[in-house]
Amino acid sequence: MDYLIREMKKEEYCLLDDFLYEAIYIPEGMEPPDRSVINCPELQEYIAEFGKRQHDKALVAEVQRNVVGAVWVRVMNDYGHIDTDTPSLAVSVYREYRGQGIGTSLLNQLLAEEKAAGYSRISLSVQKNNYAVRMYQKAGFTVVDESPEEYIMRVDL
Repeated sequence: MDYLIREMKKEEYCLLDDFLYEAIYIPEGMEPPDRSVINCPELQEYIAEFGKRQHDKALVAEVQRNVVGAVWVRVMNDYGHIDTDTPSLAVSVYREYRGQGIGTSLLNQLLAEEKAAGYSRISLSVQKNNYAVRMYQKAGFTVVDESPEEYIMRVDL
């Protein structure tokens, strides 16, 4: 499948609502939460007023002029927070486009751009059972802390 990775346009920041919801890990056999869950303050931290903070950056994957995936970072006090200098990452691809390398491409492009911009590391939080753990490990992320359900991972750039 042909796709293009590019910077997210300001007028597309509203799409982060969809991608935040899509990023929620739903274990096999579980019902997805109501979409209103993204309005919780701890999830709004990922997207509220995106683009207005100094370290906000987002890329999208586009298939036939349709945005099908996004990866974004910001320095925030989120689940993957490790310090005030390290941006936290979120990545999401619409379900029908998963398993085709789009998420990996988004992740690798963002890591390369953040390294070029002078960042030394990126962090994230991921459910231990989430298949994305393998993608993060392949990209160089390692576990720096964990809870019974989640890993906090970091990659040094």
